[in-house]
Parts: sequence; C-alpha cells; structure tokens
Amino acid sequence: LQQQAEQACRQLLRTQEEHEQLLQAAVEQAEELEQSLRNAEAVLAERAAQLRDAQAQLSRNKLLIEELRGENRRFAMALQAAELKQKSMEEKNQLLEEQASALKQLIGKITPASLSG
Repeated sequence: LQQQAEQACRQLLRTQEEHEQLLQAAVEQAEELEQSLRNAEAVLAERAAQLRDAQAQLSRNKLLIEELRGENRRFAMALQAAELKQKSMEEKNQLLEEQASALKQLIGKITPASLSG
C-alpha cells in the first residue's frame, strides 16, 4: 500500500510538472501573441497615418488641378481674344493697304495732269 501510495505520488508529481510546463508554454505563447498583436497594431497605425497623409496630398492635388483648369480656361479665353484681335488687325491692315494703293493710283493720275496743266 505504501509502495502504491509513493508510486501514485510520483505519478501525481510528474503530471503536475507536465501541467506546469504546459502552462508555462501557454503563457509564453500568449506573451508572443500579445507582442505580435502590438507589432501588428503599430504597423497598422503607421499604415493608417500613411493613408491619411496620402489622402491629404490627394485632396491638395485635386485643388491644384482645379486651379490649373481654371487658369487654363482663362488662358484659352485670352488666346481666343488675342486671335480675334489679331484677325481684326489683319483685316484693318488689309483695308489700309487697299486704301494706300488706291491713293497711290489716284496720286499717280493727278500728278501728271497737274504737271501738264
């Protein structure tokens, strides 16, 4: 009976040691998982900050694009106005050249008549 009690006690001690080892392994695994979770949260926070920065940059770029489009429209209108003004000036220049040519012809006709008279 004494021998059975000692054997049962040794068996109980081995079982208790195995449970303690399993518990220690589970605690270590839980600590590793907590560390992995903290690392993942840090990476996630960094990525979220990068996304916020990218979103802010995107918003600034959209505003800049809208400003550039407005400026482009103003330049296009100014160019169109300049082209119209140039066309008008060319038409006036053509008219003035025609008038100058007519005056030269008239002067050419008048001058010989006045010299002969």
